[in-house]
Amino acid sequence: MTKSPKNIGRKSDGTFAAGNALGGKTKGARHKATMAVETLLDGQVDQLTQKAVDAALGGDMTAMRLCLERICPPRKDRPVVVDLPEMKGAEGASQVMAGILEAVAEGDITPDEARGLSTIVEVYRKTLETTELEMRLHALEQAKE
Repeated sequence: MTKSPKNIGRKSDGTFAAGNALGGKTKGARHKATMAVETLLDGQVDQLTQKAVDAALGGDMTAMRLCLERICPPRKDRPVVVDLPEMKGAEGASQVMAGILEAVAEGDITPDEARGLSTIVEVYRKTLETTELEMRLHALEQAKE
């Protein structure tokens, strides 16, 4: 029985370490099979597209779905309309968050939409907080002089 070679250039989990020349492809490199398919399809895109459109018009539901998804892709999000209190300063964040929670509880917005709104409120709050701290620091530095 032969001994297996040591895991040269690998991390403890068996994957290649960053920057390891033995690690294979560079970041962003495409697979050989992908490049081969692209070479085969090169110059035939118009014909393939027309064939898919013809199949869709002929009643092929899979081709129809494919064509429609390209024309009008499914929405990933939508505008959210919800009444929230005006956020004047960082202290207003708790009131806005309470409004978001109430909107979810009443079914006006989904939990995912609330998560997105909460993220916006938190970023705004942090921005206000940072601005306020910067102003305080500036005032202290001016007072020292």
